[in-house]
Amino acid sequence: MALKATVFKATVQISDMDRHYYEAHALTIARHPSETDERMMVRLLAFCLYADPRLTFTKGVSADDEPDLWQHSLTGEIERWIELGQPDERRLRQACGRAREVVIINYGGRASDLWWEQNGEALRRLRNLKVWALTSSEVRALADLAERNMTLNCTIDGGQVWIGTDQVTVAVTPSDRLG
Repeated sequence: MALKATVFKATVQISDMDRHYYEAHALTIARHPSETDERMMVRLLAFCLYADPRLTFTKGVSADDEPDLWQHSLTGEIERWIELGQPDERRLRQACGRAREVVIINYGGRASDLWWEQNGEALRRLRNLKVWALTSSEVRALADLAERNMTLNCTIDGGQVWIGTDQVTVAVTPSDRLG
């Protein structure tokens, strides 16, 4: 019998001073059986960083032809394609041809550093690509926030992100791998 996704509910109040975006989102996140709390919370962080009414979670690890999140224009064009981890360089080239902007949230400690060493030169040539890196300690701290029902506040200011509950706040500073 196949395992089913675990459903998480998150109410997130986003205050993004960098983009002047202030909105509450009620999100339903399906965590695939093979997905960790770390990965799921990085998906949630990616949503917060690029929050928009048209940004949606996809089937993620369950679909080969979709990113983890994406945003379509009103005419159906892919405006933003967001991948997590260490995606294949060829896949990213294809995504850059399909979407106006492609974003990678790179995490995974030493494995993410090795991925960058192997792919960084080729990825620098893609004009519509952004690559953000998270530290292992930031990702572990995000995972500690994971609960089946979450109420979170997210504040973004000057490239720094603070996300958490009324009791615990995690500071995350995504670093620009291309910058």
